[in-house]
Amino acid sequence: MNKLRANINQWLERLDRNWEAMPIKRQHEVILYFFAAYVLLTAVVIFNVCRDTAYARNNMAVEHIENPASAGKESPASLQYSLKKILKQ
Repeated sequence: MNKLRANINQWLERLDRNWEAMPIKRQHEVILYFFAAYVLLTAVVIFNVCRDTAYARNNMAVEHIENPASAGKESPASLQYSLKKILKQ
């Protein structure tokens, strides 16, 4: 774990040195490109959310919940017997 942390710290230090070595004008351009990509991605997500909500069909079937115990005609004793029979096999 310490080796992984040391490798990550070295990698971050190299990135920081490369960033500091870059001219200010180039740093501004890189930041502008990242911001433009962020704005574009945000616009696409907002567009997709609006489109999905506009075309959403809000149909939900509301039905009564049936009790599975009352649906079967077998008694609980016969169900236990059949379970024991299945488990023995």
